[in-house]
This record gives sequence, C-alpha cells and structure tokens, in this order.
Amino acid sequence: MGKPLVKVIVNGYGVIGKRVADALLKQEDMRLVGVSDVVADWRIKLAVAKGFNIYSSLPDKLDDMRRGGIPVSGTLEELLRSGGVDVVVDCTPAKVGAKNKTLYEKYGVKAVFQGGEKHEVAGTSFVAQRNYEEALGKQFVRVVSCNTTAICRVVGGIHEKLKVRKARVVIIRRAVDVWESSHTGIMNTVVPELQVPSHHGPDAKTVIHDLDIVTMAAKGSHNLYHLHMAMIELNSSVRLDDVVGVLNEEPRVVLVSGSDGIEGLNSIFELARDLGRSRGDLYEIPVWGDSISVASDGREVYLMWATPNESNVIPENIDAIRAITELETRREVSIAKTDKSLNIIKKLY
Repeated sequence: MGKPLVKVIVNGYGVIGKRVADALLKQEDMRLVGVSDVVADWRIKLAVAKGFNIYSSLPDKLDDMRRGGIPVSGTLEELLRSGGVDVVVDCTPAKVGAKNKTLYEKYGVKAVFQGGEKHEVAGTSFVAQRNYEEALGKQFVRVVSCNTTAICRVVGGIHEKLKVRKARVVIIRRAVDVWESSHTGIMNTVVPELQVPSHHGPDAKTVIHDLDIVTMAAKGSHNLYHLHMAMIELNSSVRLDDVVGVLNEEPRVVLVSGSDGIEGLNSIFELARDLGRSRGDLYEIPVWGDSISVASDGREVYLMWATPNESNVIPENIDAIRAITELETRREVSIAKTDKSLNIIKKLY
C-alpha cells in the first residue's frame, strides 16, 4: 500500500500561487485541497472556473468575497482546524507570510514560505539541488527568491564540482511583474540598488553556507525576466569544457546560444512561449553558452544567464513539500519526479 497523498493548500493566488497550484495538480503524491485569498478578482474567478475549492485567508474578507461572486467554502483557519491540510504553501505578498506563521503554528501544519520573507521566518532556506536534506522533516522552509534560486543553481553547481574561491554577480532586475505594469514600475531609466552587497548574495549563503559571494543589482526599465552576469574565481585551474560539462549536468540549467538568435531576454521570453507550456513558463535557468569564458590561467570563469522570475521557483516549491513531509528523502528522486511532471528538460531546442 502506497503512502497517503500529502494534502496541500495554496495561500495566496497571485503570480507564484497560481503556478504552484497548477504544478500540484500534476503530482502523483500530492493533492491540492484548494486555494485561499482575500479578493474576488479575475484570478480567483479563474480558480473557480478550474474547479478549485476557494477559502478566505482572513475571516473579515469572507463576506466580501462572497458578494463578489466567489463560492467560498469557508475560512483558511476553519480548514486548518478541521485537520484537512498537511502543508500550506504560503504565496502571500512579502511580509504577510511572517504574520501567517502564527496561524500555522497554532494548528501544527507545515508550511512553505517564499523568498519575500526573511530567512529567519522559516529558519531553513531551500534550493532542491543544493540543500534538500537540510529541509527533511522541518515544519517550516523558505524557498528563496527567483534570483537567489538562479544563483544557487548556476554558481552553486560550479561550486559543488569545481570549488569557487569567490563569486561576484551583477543582476539587472526587471522593474515590475508583467501583470503589474499598468500601475507601477520605472520607464527610461536604470535604478541601482545602492546597498552593496545586494540582498541576493547573503541570501544565497543561507543555502550554500560556505560560498564567498558578493552581488550588485539594479532595476532596468523592462518586465521580461532578470539578467545575471557572473565573474567567478576558482581554487584551481579549469578548462572551458569543465565548466560547460558542469552546467550540462546540473538539473534545471540549460544552455542557449546567441548564434541561434537567442540575443536577449526578449528572445528567451519568446522561446519559453514557443515551448507550449502553460503561461509560457520557463522553469530552467538558460545560460548563454557563448558567454562562458575562462581566463588564460584557468582560474576565473565568466558567464551570463537569464532568470525567469515568474516560474523558476515553482519546482522548488514542489520539492520543498516532499522534503518537509519526507515523501522522498533523496534529492535526486524528488527532483526527477518534479522535472518529469513539469516537463523540465536539459535542451530547450
């Protein structure tokens, strides 16, 4: 007799939440109990159309949601009290998850938080390829942000196999998510994050504890993904083939080429849509193979990659659920299951 399905609710049905909900439907060892939110807008109405059970995250929003035409099944707290949930994936806006933690503690449920929360909220930050075992059996875990996830996959993979002495990463961030472009963002400028290091480097160290990394960041006037440029000093001399070999082996990292017409973030955005996935989501981190170079002494590596900010953390959320519930104790097994279910591949074209 197999293990019982892990019962999961997604709290917050925004950019990440709706993608996690869809990913959960594709897992053979998990069951989506429903989604929880505080509004009655088009996103929640689409969730209703998909047949999801809807809950109100806050009791005082219940009547508002019902007046908005949402058939709300009850409140999130009522559901947690009933024992009908094993794990909450908290995809609420930044800092809201920290407030919700008290509710999850009250009813003894496990929870996965997102990168908008501080590391201390969960005590364990997570990227499946790097520290899956660290999250085993924990009540709370935090999936790090899209940028930190990308750093941990690419730089972390190189560090694991080739040993990084120090890494320096520059990040050009998209200014705003696509869905928010009508009412926020920046135009015709670039805004530097004046604190150095930016928060991404210290955040990566919550996952890869022995990594010497400094990051610098700026917001660009675009909404198509983030761009990373890395300069990595190694402990010993390597060849270009060594670096390419590591990236070819690293899960959820793919190589693309400018010579194939992949010349910018817009090209990768279009490629992602042409793959035919839901919403044009790209879970992999595309590294420009023709950007990879090695210094003459073999001790420095330079490379560039794109970070699909809406979707690259979705597989990490699924793996985090398996880790904290111990559905799978081996990272490679969970990663393989998630990658198969989401059609994550090593060659995009």
